[in-house]
Amino acid sequence: MLAALAVAVLVGVSVGVGVWWLIRDTSLGSGSGRGAGPAPSVTATPSPSPSVSTASGYRRVQDPVGYTVDVPRGWTRTETQGQSAPVVVYDAPADGRRLQVFRLAEDTPAQSLGLAENDPGYGFSRRPGYQVLDRASGTTWAELAYRYDDTDLGARQVVDHRFRAADGRLYAIRATGPAALAPALVREPLTKALASFCPADTECGVGAE
Repeated sequence: MLAALAVAVLVGVSVGVGVWWLIRDTSLGSGSGRGAGPAPSVTATPSPSPSVSTASGYRRVQDPVGYTVDVPRGWTRTETQGQSAPVVVYDAPADGRRLQVFRLAEDTPAQSLGLAENDPGYGFSRRPGYQVLDRASGTTWAELAYRYDDTDLGARQVVDHRFRAADGRLYAIRATGPAALAPALVREPLTKALASFCPADTECGVGAE
C-alpha cells in the first residue's frame, strides 16, 4: 500500500509540473529584465454568461480542442499537448500579449489556482519579482492578478481566471502581457473570452464562425 501511495503522489506532482511548464510565459521574445514596479489598480472579472454578439475587433472561433471563444483578430494560435489536456495559446503579433486556455483537473477553481500559485515544486509564487496585484473569487470562479520578472521577457503581468463552464467542467483562461502595458489592455481579451466561452455540444447561446 505504501508503494502504491508513493507512485500516486509522484504521478500527481508530474502532471502538475507538466501543466505549469506548458503555461509559463515563454517564446515571446527577449525582455528588459526590469523590476515589476508598483502595483496598479485592477478589477476582477466574474465568469459571465456567454454573449450572443461578437465585439468589434474580435472573431468568434470554434477551437479544435472543443469550445467556442472570441479572440482578437490577427492573433495567432498554437497548441501543445499537456499531461492531462491540450494548452491552447493565442498570441498578439505586435505587443507581447497572449491568451492561454486549458482544462483543469482539480475539483474547484480555487483549489486549482491555489495549487498553481503555491505548490513548493512549481508554483508561480516562486518566480522572481512575484507580486500579487489582486485576488478575488465567487461560487464558480477564482482569479489572481500578479506580476513577476521573466528571465527572457522582462517584467510581466498576468490575470489567471479559473472557472466552471456551462458543461460543468473546469477551465482556465490566462491573459498575460508586458508590465509596461495598461492593465486594462491586458485584461480586455480575457473579459471578451470569458463572455463568449462555450464548450462544444453545450447550450450557451453563442455561435461560431
